[in-house]
Parts: sequence; structure tokens; C-alpha cells
Amino acid sequence: MAFPWAVSSATRREELASASREQARWRKKPAPRRKRRQWRHGPPALPWTVRLQIFGLVTATDIAQRADGMVNRFVFSLADRQAYASACPDRLGVVSADIAAEPSAAIPVPLVVYVHGGDVALFSAASAPYDAMYHRFCRELGAVVMFVNYRLAPEHRYPTAYDDRTDVLWFLVNGGLPDGELAVSVDLSRCFLTVDSASGNIVHHMARRWTVAGTAFGDLVAVRIAGIILLQPYFGGEEGTAAELRLEGVAPVVNIRRSNWSWRAFHPEGATRDHPAAHVTVTEPELGEAFPPALVVIDGLDPLQDWQRRYAEMPRQEGKYVQVVEFTESIHAFYIFPEFTNTRKVVKRIKAFMDENYVEFDSL
Repeated sequence: MAFPWAVSSATRREELASASREQARWRKKPAPRRKRRQWRHGPPALPWTVRLQIFGLVTATDIAQRADGMVNRFVFSLADRQAYASACPDRLGVVSADIAAEPSAAIPVPLVVYVHGGDVALFSAASAPYDAMYHRFCRELGAVVMFVNYRLAPEHRYPTAYDDRTDVLWFLVNGGLPDGELAVSVDLSRCFLTVDSASGNIVHHMARRWTVAGTAFGDLVAVRIAGIILLQPYFGGEEGTAAELRLEGVAPVVNIRRSNWSWRAFHPEGATRDHPAAHVTVTEPELGEAFPPALVVIDGLDPLQDWQRRYAEMPRQEGKYVQVVEFTESIHAFYIFPEFTNTRKVVKRIKAFMDENYVEFDSL
């Protein structure tokens, strides 16, 4: 004998089970949890070759930075490998030459004038890591690259470095590319000042000096600054920014102690980090109508990133063109290391910036 209520209950259970299975088919899978960025809690993961180079760099820097504010240059020279110019093409097909910049001499005129970093107290244009970087830039940018030496702090304090670098441009006004030296021709009206780290603040002032003076000296048109390219420029102030505090002891290369030493070595005796050489803000003197377009490269693992963003806003407030390129997880001075993929990316962005401004100046 069949019981209708029993059949009904079984049927009901089957219907409920079927509906449950149908709902399960359409239930969204839970979103995968995002991995936390490890660098927030410890040093970033770097290739062992980069770690080794950085270890040697910061160890030599810490030993060379003496407590009395001077530099132990002998100790630093042990870690500062030097490269030498060669008329024979290297593996990238780039040739190089050392030329003494004398007021009456003719020199090869660059499209890119590169001023090296190094706390305004260390390194030279012949330092091997920089030399290798210049050769890569020369090949990828399709440019003649002139890398500039200048007198270093603390033996030569502010404004010596400004004067030396401005003198290079005056030298170009009276110079030319010697026949047969590098066998290329250069357009002096498309001169790009390219800098990294500690030289960034100096080249800003250098460009301001040059463009302001250009209104009074007609011969300056022969050397026209088509743009300034600042790779993680070194600005600062007495205030400790959020990035400086957050990345202290986490990011390699730059820390508060090294920054304080560098500014003391460069600034006039008794000056603070709010000196105009370091603290470039909206109170900066007028830039002048001819102040060139700027490319500013910033990175999320650079303790100086907050200062760099503030700097980028200052020319914008005066109506100047500023292009900001931000990476997220590269260290200060990453562009020196070819192991980083962002090194190749930043060279491409530099090339695009230069090409963009070629077109602009062609139309003037």
C-alpha cells in the first residue's frame, strides 16, 4: 500500500537536493586573496649579483663617509672600479673618448649631457658601473652621450658643482665636434641634461641659470636645453617625509644617516637641509619662460619619492611641462643595474621623451 504523504516527502527531498546542486553550479568562487607585498615587511628580493654590488657600494660609502665630514677617498677608490675610453667599439658597438674641457679647445658636442650622482661627493664619470650605463644609453637612445666630471664635496662645497656644470654648457657654446674624433654630427639646439640621484637638484638649478641667462645672451641659442631628465633626483628638507620614515632600514642604498651626511658635505657650513640647493619648493625663484620640459622618474622603493613628487608639482604650477614616470618596486639607482627589467623600460621612456620634444622643437 502506498502512502501519498511518504511519496510527497521523498519527492520534496529530491527537489530540494536538485535545487541545491543547481545553486552550487552558479555560486561564484571566492576571489583569490591578494598576496601582500613582501617589501613592506622587509628588504626587497634582489638578484644575488645586485645584492653583492649594493653590499660593496654601501660598505665602501659608509667607510668613506668620515665622522668629521670629509671623504676617505683611498678607501672608496678600492671599491670604485674605473673604466677607460676606447676608440674600439665595445660589445654594444659604442666607442668613447676622454676629452679635456679647456676654454679654447674644440670638443665633441653631445646630444645628452649626463651628470653622475653619488652624494655629490663620490664616484666619477669613469666609474665602471656608470660607464657601462652610459654605453647602454648611447646605443638605445641613438645619441652622443657626454658624461661630465665635476669637483666633489666636501672639498668643494656649494655652489662649486653648479658652476662646473654650467661651465660645460659655456664650453659647448664655443666648441664643436672635432673632425674624426667620433665621426658624428650633433644638433646643439637639442641638448638634453640627464642626471641621476644627487645631481638632480643641481641640474634643476643649472637649467634655471642657463635659461634665465639665455634672455640676455643671444649666443646661448647655439646650445639649447631641449629637456631635463631626472632619474630619482635627490631633494630634501628638515622634515622627515612619510616615505623616508616608512622605508628607513628597508630600502637599500639611501637612508636618513647617509642623506644627512651628504647634505652636510655639500651645503655651506652651518646650512640646514632646508637650504635652497636641497629644498626646491613652490617658493623657488621664477623659472623663466624658456625653462625646458622635464621628465621625472620616481619609484615606490625610493625613500626620496615624496620629495620628487613635490618637485614635479613646482614647475607645473608655473605652467611648465613635466612628465612623471613611476615604477613600483625598484630601488634607488636601479637604472645602473641591467639585471632589472625596469632598467630597459626607463631607457625606452627616456627615448620617447626625447623624440616627443624633438617634434615640438622642430615646429618652433
